[in-house]
Amino acid sequence: MLQLRISSALLIGMGVALLAACSGGAGGSTTHSSAVPPMSADRATSALAATTASGTASILKTLDDEFTIGSLVDPVTGDVNPYGLDVAKVTSGEISAGDLVVCDFNNSTNVQGTGRSVLAIRPIVGAKPRHITDIGDLLGCNALALAPNDFIWAAAFGANDNPIILPNGTLATGLRQFRWHHPFGEAFVSPVNSHSVPAFYVSNAGDGSLVRVGITNAGFTFTTIVTGFPVNGGAPGGILGPSGLNYQSSGDRLYVVDGTNNALYAIDHISQIGANGIAVHGSTFSGPMAGDAHLIFSGSPLNGPISSAVLPGGNVVLGNTLDPNGKNLIVEISPSGQLLDVKNVDTGPAGALFGMVATGTTPNTTKIWFNDDNDNTLKLLTL
Repeated sequence: MLQLRISSALLIGMGVALLAACSGGAGGSTTHSSAVPPMSADRATSALAATTASGTASILKTLDDEFTIGSLVDPVTGDVNPYGLDVAKVTSGEISAGDLVVCDFNNSTNVQGTGRSVLAIRPIVGAKPRHITDIGDLLGCNALALAPNDFIWAAAFGANDNPIILPNGTLATGLRQFRWHHPFGEAFVSPVNSHSVPAFYVSNAGDGSLVRVGITNAGFTFTTIVTGFPVNGGAPGGILGPSGLNYQSSGDRLYVVDGTNNALYAIDHISQIGANGIAVHGSTFSGPMAGDAHLIFSGSPLNGPISSAVLPGGNVVLGNTLDPNGKNLIVEISPSGQLLDVKNVDTGPAGALFGMVATGTTPNTTKIWFNDDNDNTLKLLTL
């Protein structure tokens, strides 16, 4: 009966908010404190001109101010190495609307894949992290997405489950009734029509599959809809597989990052893909819904990307993890596969970029938030 109670609570809590919800990787617009300096009028005008020019314009190119928001070291457990990142939609439990919610991948002694903490931090320069929970079901948490009611769905590589955490930090369920293969990506998708249900999409780094977890009055449904994404079989700290899941309502499209082959995929009509609807074979696809799968971009400058975010207007930014020392690159790509910009956001050792989310509704209000694992902080790119 637990499965039914949790499912019903999710549906009731989501309510009308489901209709306007964004994915876990691309949060909606958020009001931020004036502690983050506002952009000047001339820079706003310049940014607007850049985005209305002919052709696809870069938003990343206009975001030339970088701020450190605060530490992402869990204040209770000392866990470090922040991976998962999302923006809270509402105020509920221990979480306030606009908070950045994070999970740490390493424990306090920095052992890869042994972290199990979730924390929240206000989007204000100088903010302090707040402990939400730490439980065994979160072992090796590497990605998370928030439902419209702030229920936290987490991909836990080490625990090999996909726990749902209430906003007060209580474990609702580990969803262990399904056989997972080391979850590595997470995104939420609202119903797109009367035939679809609210769902979370979870990618697995063990077998390269993508699973839809549907939320119904009768309980959860589990459907493996895509197989064959490349994986590297790496140990914690070197895992590459389908990750960086991000949803775009236009076209009912889900983006998937491939860190193994340095690629970005898109799947259209994701809410309608049936069981084993698509099989990935590198740059080609098979299956009854193969026509909905697309290779958007592959190759340089992508280098071990894991995280991503969708910007207003539809451009996608990805975070590399395998560039040479001195380069932690964010790469911007248009929906048609055009390389738009590359920005180095940390000149320290490579492999700092894990977890990324964008807020804002226009190019001028875009903010990119990202976890920087070199110093265990949350950082912000803005105009």
